[in-house]
Amino acid sequence: MALSDILGSAMSGLNAAQAGLRVVSTNIANVGTPGYAREQLTVSTNVIGGRVSGVVVGEATRVADRFLEAASYRRAGDVGAAETTAGYLDRLQATLGAPGAESSLTAQLDAVASAGVTLTGSLAVPQNADAFVARTSDAISSLQQVDHDAAALSADADAEIGDTVSRANALLTQISTLNDAVSRLDGLGRSSSGLSDQRMLALQDLSGLIGVTVRDQPDGRVTIETASGAPLLDQRLRLLSYPNGGNAAGAAQPAYPGIDIRFADSAGLPGVATGDRIDNAAVGGKLGALLDLRDRTIPGFRDQLGSVFTGLAQSLNAASNAATAMPPPAQLVGAVTPLATGDRLGFTGKATVAVTDTAGKLVASTTLDFDAMGPTATVGDMVAAINAGLGGKATASFAGGRLTLAASAPDTGVAIGQDPATPAQRAGVGLSQVFGMNDLIRSDGLTIPSGFAASDPHGFAAGGTAQVMLRDGAGRLLAQYTLAPVAGGTFGDLVTSLNASPLGQFGQVSLDATGRMRFAANPNVAGASLSIPGDSTDRAGTGRSFTMIAGLTGGASVLQSGEIRPDIQGNTGRLPLALLDTRAVPGGIALGSTDRTGAAGYADAQGKPIDLGVAGIVSVEKLAAQVLGGAGSSAALAKMRLTEATARRDDAVNRRDSFSGVNIDEELSQMVVLQNSYSAAARVISTVNAMYDTLLTMVR
Repeated sequence: MALSDILGSAMSGLNAAQAGLRVVSTNIANVGTPGYAREQLTVSTNVIGGRVSGVVVGEATRVADRFLEAASYRRAGDVGAAETTAGYLDRLQATLGAPGAESSLTAQLDAVASAGVTLTGSLAVPQNADAFVARTSDAISSLQQVDHDAAALSADADAEIGDTVSRANALLTQISTLNDAVSRLDGLGRSSSGLSDQRMLALQDLSGLIGVTVRDQPDGRVTIETASGAPLLDQRLRLLSYPNGGNAAGAAQPAYPGIDIRFADSAGLPGVATGDRIDNAAVGGKLGALLDLRDRTIPGFRDQLGSVFTGLAQSLNAASNAATAMPPPAQLVGAVTPLATGDRLGFTGKATVAVTDTAGKLVASTTLDFDAMGPTATVGDMVAAINAGLGGKATASFAGGRLTLAASAPDTGVAIGQDPATPAQRAGVGLSQVFGMNDLIRSDGLTIPSGFAASDPHGFAAGGTAQVMLRDGAGRLLAQYTLAPVAGGTFGDLVTSLNASPLGQFGQVSLDATGRMRFAANPNVAGASLSIPGDSTDRAGTGRSFTMIAGLTGGASVLQSGEIRPDIQGNTGRLPLALLDTRAVPGGIALGSTDRTGAAGYADAQGKPIDLGVAGIVSVEKLAAQVLGGAGSSAALAKMRLTEATARRDDAVNRRDSFSGVNIDEELSQMVVLQNSYSAAARVISTVNAMYDTLLTMVR
């Protein structure tokens, strides 16, 4: 081998050692840099003309395992979802108050029950009535405040969805730019390690926001797809488009738009739609958790609150409608019902409508025998029977879904009583309560079953619609249908229409004996539930909608409109406590001036199981405990899942960093090796120089 060849080999070794030391120095300098993957120098044998001639030093390459990186992306998505869910569920349970606290929902309901028990005592009746009405009003206000806070959480989640979409778009744009840079450097044979590290960190941040699948490409680029396979980045960049993104201060809405995936235009903004859309929790990451919270978890919680209010109103109104105030009011104005004058009456049993003087002496009465009236009797027939039976001592009228009874003479009042042996009932509800004649609690919705049968006309005018949506237990939208009642149809026709819609692929709707609709999900979608985010229907001009009548959701009672009946709120002496003696004869005592027999109904109201439709047959106190316990359990479970997800994420990151991270001991050891290599190459060069000098001396 010629001296020049030896010198060339030594010089290449010297250069290789210097390049290696630079790489080691860079690795050591970045030992604490998050996401940094150590670099490794590429050195190969230089062969010229079949002879080895030193080494060729290439560009430093990034040491990374794409499978370990992919695992860290998945775990980041799990943490993003778990962290978001835990935070919101903790805030949600806080709205109910701590168990045992006087301000908690269960404590408020317990206070109503205790005040009801006090009503049955013999002392301080006015003060006891004041306390009972006040405690009931407080409980309603507490339910409304919790519902309002939950609605605010929905609005917060929607605003955060907009922020998350904006952040995801910024990361997608950054990754696309880094893709171009990495591909260009790789094509030029230069190192792209630094840019690849930046891209990896951006991908990790993105995967925390939205579940993604990342695939490496031969040209150094990466492609990104959503968890459902919709492409976000390949040769073209796509961005997310959310119409509510700029409405950060918006309120909760009945329904929300989906998130469209659009091609990025020349200005880097969402342009033409791709046809793909994100609208459920299956997208994963923080975004998926927010969608699930906004569309399923929080609305479900609000439905439960609505069911608690329905139960409270139904149970207390059952007690108040079984009794009457003393002295009896000169006029009873019922609540607005979904009934029309020509509707089937649907009652069985007997009830008495009476007129008494202020001392409780019976002036006139009439007994309504609904069995004798027959199954074809209408609401109008009942009104006529009352007017005929009272002989002008009082009059009954029915308009706009509301029944009114008014005494004709001064110092007289009207009262309603049930027959002790065969009480009048429609769908299990008494006459007075069906028409809300002595309600304690009122709202703009329905707190009792409607009692309609499949053959009854639905009474909805053409043009009204109800948007029905079905989601599975994970919040994924399975089907939706816009119900448009056809004028002249029946409730059975509505059931048929729902079952023939896309909803029917996942379960069946039926009409039970009380007039409520029930949805039974198929076994393969167990846990699926219906919601009705929009409803413009109106039955017979009463303002009562399909949502209220069907009872498919807990929102049928319209919690936010609930209140103590204003005349009772202003004068608790009008609280119904006395029971009408239906056996009294004219001139006899039908109402006792000190009768408080009806108070027992208020004391027992919350402990009695009642049919609450979608919430099942359950007592108010048990349902409230389930809501409070369920919120607490869900929050605790979410925290546990966050802890587990964080541990798995940390383990994935540690495994990734163990493979690609900098080990200071290994780098120092490599530095020693490279220093020795440098010294050896330098000694070879010195030896060759000496040989050249000797050779030159010999020639001279």
